[in-house]
Amino acid sequence: MNLPRPMCRPRVEGDREQQIRDATAAVLAEVGYDRLTMDAVASRAKASKATLYRRWSTKAQLVIDALCSLKAGPVAPVDTGSLRGDLVAAFATEDGFVNDEAISVFVSVITALTTDPELAEGFRERVIGPKAAVTREIYARAQRRGEIRADLDLDLLEPALPGIVIHRTVVLGDPPTPAAITRIIDEIILPAATRPSAATPS
Repeated sequence: MNLPRPMCRPRVEGDREQQIRDATAAVLAEVGYDRLTMDAVASRAKASKATLYRRWSTKAQLVIDALCSLKAGPVAPVDTGSLRGDLVAAFATEDGFVNDEAISVFVSVITALTTDPELAEGFRERVIGPKAAVTREIYARAQRRGEIRADLDLDLLEPALPGIVIHRTVVLGDPPTPAAITRIIDEIILPAATRPSAATPS
């Protein structure tokens, strides 16, 4: 299966642009998307607001680029030879979900997705889309290996692990750790993925 090419690439290259994206992420973590302003980012990055607008014409574009520069969730295919190994390698690491700063920044934009269509479109297409494709390929590969049944609904399974982690982080205030994510994989995801198909009611 050919995965889509990652779309989270800087609109422009250079260390200065990355400094601006880093400043954007820092402001997001502090005040959230709704209260973030171009002025605040410019001040944090020690740049002029005109510099920001030459590269990003809207706040949503700037925030999407900042999110794309963060490590949170799988961004490249992994193949350890087993479903469990792939899930642990993709999620239970600092390149996955064990990154408090990146997770806090992601969480800061979630509520804004329902009120800012431009942010929502960019978030789903450029930030979540490539990560979801990698996750789905992990499960599809497990199907091809015969680890999980062929009729398993991957549309239901693919968002399960990220959803549980985000719920525990946002609602329960329980930051993700390698041990916690591995427990979710072992006690929830793998049993759900490998259980036999339910018998058809008579």
